[in-house]
Amino acid sequence: MNTAEPIQPGAEAPAGGSWLTTLDRNEKRTLAASFSGYAVDSFDYYTLPLVTPILIAMWGMSKTEVGVIGTATLVASALGGWLAGILADRYGRVRILQLTILVFAIFTFACGLAQTPEQLLIARTLQGLGFGGEWAVGSVLIAEMIRPAYRGKAVGLVQSSWAVGWGAAVLVSMALFSFLPPEISWRVMFLLGLLPAVLIVFIRRSIRDPEIYVQTRAAIARGERSGNFLAIFKPGILGTTVLASLLFTGMQGGYYAIGVWLPTFLKNERHLTVLGSGGYQFMFIAGAFLGYLCGAYLSDRLGRRLAFILFAIGAGTLVYAYTLLPITDAMMLMLGFPLGFFMSGIFSGAGAFLAELFPNELRGSGQGFCYNFGRGIGATFPALVGVLSDRMQLSLGTSIGVCAAVAYAMVVVVALCLPETRGRDLHQN
Repeated sequence: MNTAEPIQPGAEAPAGGSWLTTLDRNEKRTLAASFSGYAVDSFDYYTLPLVTPILIAMWGMSKTEVGVIGTATLVASALGGWLAGILADRYGRVRILQLTILVFAIFTFACGLAQTPEQLLIARTLQGLGFGGEWAVGSVLIAEMIRPAYRGKAVGLVQSSWAVGWGAAVLVSMALFSFLPPEISWRVMFLLGLLPAVLIVFIRRSIRDPEIYVQTRAAIARGERSGNFLAIFKPGILGTTVLASLLFTGMQGGYYAIGVWLPTFLKNERHLTVLGSGGYQFMFIAGAFLGYLCGAYLSDRLGRRLAFILFAIGAGTLVYAYTLLPITDAMMLMLGFPLGFFMSGIFSGAGAFLAELFPNELRGSGQGFCYNFGRGIGATFPALVGVLSDRMQLSLGTSIGVCAAVAYAMVVVVALCLPETRGRDLHQN
């Protein structure tokens, strides 16, 4: 199994002042670019769920057609994430980050020009390639650029921008749907997706590849390191690849099982009405944002593994409350905050942990594969919930609970099997 330098004694951040103020210019610019890129990534992703009711009404789309588009997006994003990681190892973090932003911006814009569900499916699938790739490359870039003491906080802060983009998408959709007719408002939502392309100008002028990447490419050119992306499956690294893939399968399987089915369960079986309200959405988003930030802090403070375990236990406990305990609308509204907190916060340490697990020449390839393998397999958990409910004659609540319990138990077990990486010096990796 791959090993790296042990935790450095001086890896703790200074006690006084904000860690953000101690960053140098290059670190701040990289953080700003990655934060902005992931926020607009989120905005573009949530555009489809927000305009789906309009499309169903206007085009007469079936739920199956909507589901196929959603699944195609996830599959494409998984492929895009791994491909972008491979390309980032070969051609540079900054260049491929620009490419992924350009891809998801152009094809989000193309979604707004679609005239049929088939055209929307094609455009959305291609958008998914950039959507998945942007996180894979941006998180590697941040992990390599930011000093070890702040790596978890920085990557977690970037992860929190997902909630920012999500909240912005909800606010913009509310404004557009209020002032524009439906046949125009949904198109404008997608057409706004071209705006992130201006980030490319900033990235091109302000950010360069991390020195560690430049040194690694030079070592590969001298024949001192191997740049073959398939090396993540070779003895010595394969164990890390398998365990990390299982870790993120558990995280994303739990997230999808809860996120897809819990609203249906609470609405149809518990007969709650608060789920579709803006208040519930913003409680969940606020919880997610704070969860990302707290998860980032705990990842650096307590270590990557313990943070994963604590958030997995918290998310699993909440699922138990949702599926087995009586819940009123008022309780549902309040529980949206901790649910968003634990379900989202568990991902804060993901980028830093994966970056620290793999050697420099395979970082993008390993990170892209493990996270997106987890996304692809985790996306099957909602289907598993349906199978358990339909064929095993389990209640929907029990089915959700079983799948979520298996997913988060997997996180706990696998986290205990992986090494702690907090504070690792990537120059020695």
